Amino acid sequence: MLDLPRSARLAAWGSSALAGTVPVKDAVRAVVRDDEPHAVRWDGDAPALPRLPAARADDLLTLLTSLSEAGGAQLLLALPVPGDPRGLPGPAAVNTVALEAGECVVVEAAGALERWALVPEVVEFGSVLEPGAMVTWSLLGAAPRRAPESSSVAESERELRTALVTATQALADLDVARWREDAADRIAAVRDGGLVRDAVPPAVSPRAARVLQTAARVLAIVDLAVEDDGAAITSFEASSRAQALREVAGVARRAVIAAVNAHTEPARP
Repeated sequence: MLDLPRSARLAAWGSSALAGTVPVKDAVRAVVRDDEPHAVRWDGDAPALPRLPAARADDLLTLLTSLSEAGGAQLLLALPVPGDPRGLPGPAAVNTVALEAGECVVVEAAGALERWALVPEVVEFGSVLEPGAMVTWSLLGAAPRRAPESSSVAESERELRTALVTATQALADLDVARWREDAADRIAAVRDGGLVRDAVPPAVSPRAARVLQTAARVLAIVDLAVEDDGAAITSFEASSRAQALREVAGVARRAVIAAVNAHTEPARP
C-alpha cells in the first residue's frame, strides 16, 4: 500500500478536525497509527499560540484539541528538500530543522501575524516484523504569513501524468526485477497499490485523493529507482537518470503539498 508522510497526514486530518468534520481523536489516531503517542516539544523562543491554555500542550492530542477549541487555525504542509525549499516557514534556524526532517506543518492561527512550524523528529526501534517509532513534534516560531507557494490541484494532476511516465521508464530502464531478487514484488506493490485507508480524511475531494495516490506512487517508484544504478551503464546515463528522477520527485512532492493544502481551510470559530 502507498502512504503519505506524517506531516501530510497531520495537515490533512488535523484540518478536518479543526473544521469539525472528524473527531480530534480520530485525526490523531490516523496520524499516530502504530507509533508511540506523539509528543510535542515547545521551543523556548516560540510565541504562545493564541488562546491556548497557559500550560503548553505536550502531546499531539492536547495540541489539536486546544487549536480546535480556539478556532480559526489552519494547518499547511511543506515538504522541503535541498534545492527545492518551497514552503519553508523561516527563519533560518527553523528552515534548517525542517530541511533535515524533509517535512513540516505550518500552523496559522486566526488573527495572528505569527506562524508556527511543527517539525517531526522520528526515532525508529524494533525489528522489520515488529517496527516501532517514537515521534516528537517540535513547535517552533516561524516567519510572518506570506502568500501560498503551492500549485493548484488541477495543475499538479497534469504534471503528474508526465512525471509518472518518466519515473516508470527510469525504473524499467534499470531492469532491476531481472537481477535483484526482492525487486519484482516491490515493483508490483508500487504499481498496483493504492493509498492506505486512513491516509486522508473523508472530506478530501476525489480529485485531491487521486492526485495524492499518483504522487505517492511516483515517490515510491523514485525510491526504488535511486537505490542503485542497475546494470552496467555509463556515468553520464546515471547522472541523467538521477537528474530526471529528482525532477519527477519534485513534481510529486509539490502535488502532495497542493492536494493537502487545497483541503486545509480555516476552522469556523
